[in-house]
Amino acid sequence: MKVLRDTWLVYSRAMKLNLKQPVWLIVMLVQPIYFLFLFAPLLEPMDGMPGFENGAMETFVPGLIIMMALFGSAFVGFGLIAELRQGVIERMRVTPVSRVALMLGRTLSTVTTTVFQSLALVLLAALTGKLDVYWPGVALMLLIVMLTAFMLAAVSLGLAIVLKSEDAMAPVINTLVQPIMLISGIMLPMVMAPAWLQNVADFNPFYYAVQASRELFAGNLESSYVWQAPVILGALTILLVWWATRKFARAVA
Repeated sequence: MKVLRDTWLVYSRAMKLNLKQPVWLIVMLVQPIYFLFLFAPLLEPMDGMPGFENGAMETFVPGLIIMMALFGSAFVGFGLIAELRQGVIERMRVTPVSRVALMLGRTLSTVTTTVFQSLALVLLAALTGKLDVYWPGVALMLLIVMLTAFMLAAVSLGLAIVLKSEDAMAPVINTLVQPIMLISGIMLPMVMAPAWLQNVADFNPFYYAVQASRELFAGNLESSYVWQAPVILGALTILLVWWATRKFARAVA
């Protein structure tokens, strides 16, 4: 019970900080909006082509949401580095707060903001009149988004504890995120890629997140990606949250 209470306290503090300075949340939504209105129209002639059987917008928007979760969560560690520099983490060493809660509360706040951003993006896309939204599928898709955000936020916070410098963390995050994004089929379905690149994508967990999101968005609940994605992402989330929690515990020991 103490862990749950402490997690709620850390989560509440993180959410209040987000609401006081919402610029970062807005900025992370602006880039997907650019893609939605300036890039998605280029895909409309591809309706019905391989990879776009469910429609161009119905294929592109779920990938765009995963991209937002990918970038939005991967960079949350920069805020922690600022707190390390200001001595916030140092002061927490003398408090009875659970060390696990320090990481979980921050991670859950990132998941919450990512879900709200995802819903905002779906609503904006629906307002264009070019998107058919299957809302039960969107609700299930948000579970995939939550797992993605939770895992990446934990990794980002763990890296922040290890690196303790924005100058070191920025290239590390970019080096990891860029290839993951490119071979996940976020921008264009991987069915359009050469065979060797499709084989590489099979080892990318975010490829399954993108595919599952697209199938759920279209209402194809029987697709194998629908169960493969949560299994793969869930296993990775457990492993990486364990790693990040250990780093937090040592930092405030």
